[in-house]
Amino acid sequence: MATTKDTIREVLRGVHSPELAGSVADVLEWVSACDGFVSLKLHAPGLGDSDSRRRAAAAARDALGIALPEAGEPLRSLIVEFVDHAGTVIQTERLSPGKGAGGGGAEPAPKASTAPASPAAAPPGGGGHRPIGGLQEPTPNPMAGVRHVIAVGAGKGGVGKSTIAVSLAVGLARRGHAVGLLDGDIYGPSLPTMLGLDAMEQIVMAGMLQPHLVHGVKAITIGKLVDPDKPLIWRGPMAHGAFKQLVEQTAWGELDYLIVDLPPGTGDVCLTLAQTLQLTGAVIVCTPQKVAQDDAVRAARMFQQLRIEVLGVVENMSYFIGDDGREYDIFGRGGAEVMAQRLGLPFLGAVPINMALRANCDSGEPLKNFDPRQSGGGALSASLESLVTTLEGQVALATLRQGKSKPTLTIS
Repeated sequence: MATTKDTIREVLRGVHSPELAGSVADVLEWVSACDGFVSLKLHAPGLGDSDSRRRAAAAARDALGIALPEAGEPLRSLIVEFVDHAGTVIQTERLSPGKGAGGGGAEPAPKASTAPASPAAAPPGGGGHRPIGGLQEPTPNPMAGVRHVIAVGAGKGGVGKSTIAVSLAVGLARRGHAVGLLDGDIYGPSLPTMLGLDAMEQIVMAGMLQPHLVHGVKAITIGKLVDPDKPLIWRGPMAHGAFKQLVEQTAWGELDYLIVDLPPGTGDVCLTLAQTLQLTGAVIVCTPQKVAQDDAVRAARMFQQLRIEVLGVVENMSYFIGDDGREYDIFGRGGAEVMAQRLGLPFLGAVPINMALRANCDSGEPLKNFDPRQSGGGALSASLESLVTTLEGQVALATLRQGKSKPTLTIS
């Protein structure tokens, strides 16, 4: 019988700490469980100092270690994250089962391996935590030099989300911005192909991933850390840990923008992103037809529920441009724009599709999409330029609304 979240919550109601008026369940903010791998997020301010939090984590481990086998599934691993009022993780305890009540705190951090880990055998993070090959434990704040973090998401797959993410990153870099691109689609990473990374090796220096500098963009993808032919089979806690390591253990340096290409849907990675990073906002990618709009609405509502501002909607594959120059509304042009208006969201623009776009993405040459001579005419390049301009404007407005902007003085 599989362990359920309700089972874990019930067990934690019987776990008490001297610092708490009630039980550990009273400060539980989030729980994830799969095949005996359990992750908890606890509200730290109610638990005093780090030693108190460590004791609470050990007590939770002891109780779960007894109760879960009785429910039909042994406890294999427990990760407890303690967060402050703002949701920032201030302490993490990783515990192995079977140490008995009061038998000690977190297990020591695992040694880094010297070769990339296989996701099926040794998932990076989450259940059975083991760092991606050669990586150290996360630094205090590796994202301190990043001004704007923008998530690119979609309610469903196949809408060209990665194409838009790459185009935004490259387009912003062409305008002189320092840009990073994180391939957060850990189930189907496409950046190795779309950026032409096949011949490049992933470098780790001082325990930190060094991003690839291509097309003016700093890029990182889990596709360069695993066998390209191996299926990426992630369970919830594993996906959580893998994405978090890509974010926190990459040497991003100083960036104006970090574009994050999310996996489709509204699952674990999206939640981890919201809890790990302070996002400027999110971009929703949608194709014109109704079935894509339905899922895009769910994605928009998810970001709003997580208190992430939606910067706007992009209508991708708005129409097809044939070799004869004629335009074909294959999916029904304008549907995503109408959806954006109905939801009260900005519309960032419509991007067509043609043969050149497909060829440039498959060959890892996204810069060609901004050149009318290499993008099948001026329609595609003009739409991408307009998309980047509109996004810059929405980011500026969001920054003002969030109170992050500071006055600047330019002397020429």
